[in-house]
Amino acid sequence: MNEEIVLSTAEMVRSRLTGEGSGHDWFHIERVWNNAIKIGKAEKADLFVVQLAALLHDLADDKIVSSEAEGVSEINYWLEGEGVPSAIIEHVLSIIQTMSYKGGNNHLYGSLEAKVVQDADRLDAIGAVGIARTFVYAGSVGNPIFDPQYTVRENMTKKEYREGKSSAIHHFYEKLLKLKELMNTETAIQLAEDRHQFMEIYLEQFFKEYTLEEE
Repeated sequence: MNEEIVLSTAEMVRSRLTGEGSGHDWFHIERVWNNAIKIGKAEKADLFVVQLAALLHDLADDKIVSSEAEGVSEINYWLEGEGVPSAIIEHVLSIIQTMSYKGGNNHLYGSLEAKVVQDADRLDAIGAVGIARTFVYAGSVGNPIFDPQYTVRENMTKKEYREGKSSAIHHFYEKLLKLKELMNTETAIQLAEDRHQFMEIYLEQFFKEYTLEEE
């Protein structure tokens, strides 16, 4: 029964997010789903909760939906329709509503499953895939690759984080390079190491090439 609900949910999310153009498409969800299963098994988390939260998390994210409240309501409606018990629905919604970074302002719901899903999502924001997604998202919202006039923003409000001026490269310093130290589980900490190092190598090369272009 639980497996059928997970697969049905995956198909629904796939239909909703296929073709999404900000880096939060179905393929992002699929990677987070797979990583959440991997981390969840290692950490002995409830894989039913983990999988549902991983699959549904972006359907209530203000980067891709106009109303978080409506997104949460739709997720609740879907899970009720699938016959998911109310306690599990509440757990899943709590994870989804607190896992996003949002300038470092969010406070994660404290369950093991929440930690697993947040780690899986954050792993997809770093490394080679994370770099690719950063530039796709920057382009989708009209931010430049890099603007030397911008400064790295610290201690932002959620509004400033979403709406303030930034560039793709600045985003590395405002969020991505911080994520390795913010992983919750030992499994994710180990998985994040190589990805973090790759971003540092990439940025070193980027600025070598950028400087040459400016000479």
